[in-house]
Amino acid sequence: MRVILFDLDGTLIDSTEAILEGFSISFKSFGKEPPADEEIKKLIGLPLDVMFSKLGVEKEKVWDYVDAYKKHYRKISKQKTVLLPFAKEAVTEASKFARLGIVTTKTGEYSKELLEHFGIMKYFEVLIGREHVQNPKPHPEPVLKAVHIMNAVKEATWMIGDTCLDMVSAKEAGVKYIGVKWEYESLHNMKKCAEIIKDNAYEAVLYIKGKRD
Repeated sequence: MRVILFDLDGTLIDSTEAILEGFSISFKSFGKEPPADEEIKKLIGLPLDVMFSKLGVEKEKVWDYVDAYKKHYRKISKQKTVLLPFAKEAVTEASKFARLGIVTTKTGEYSKELLEHFGIMKYFEVLIGREHVQNPKPHPEPVLKAVHIMNAVKEATWMIGDTCLDMVSAKEAGVKYIGVKWEYESLHNMKKCAEIIKDNAYEAVLYIKGKRD
């Protein structure tokens, strides 16, 4: 049976508002001016520690900022996160012909809570979050771990994601991959990383459904 691995942010959910607020509160809690929203958006998909580092936080203080972010994010994540259009349809349709997993750089614990909140966690056999791997995307480890846990055949496994991080991770892991359009990664960049790009996760699922592995 085929396996489909989904990224989370920008693929199935939109938590932009919660993420931006979390960063703003984190910087302000240390008396710093928060970066512009666009600077943060460009980094979404990377692990939090990497994001804070790229936003100029000193190495020895990065985890303090991450902790402050998580403390606030957890309070607001459910209220300020929404399912993307056709995300639920993508998951329910995919479950009819494939086994499903989540591979995200988001904390797995929070990811599970959000998916349960939206009523779709039941469709996923595996959820690989930031705390489950040493090397997050774009390293292949998260995808390979999901493949291993699910005892999946690489040739029959697909990754759906909205950033080059997802595409590179999948490619290096030796699985098939398909990109979806979202604001975290420019279409120009995505075209460098993926030959197949669809408007949303549902269209990506329909494409996979129509392929003969």
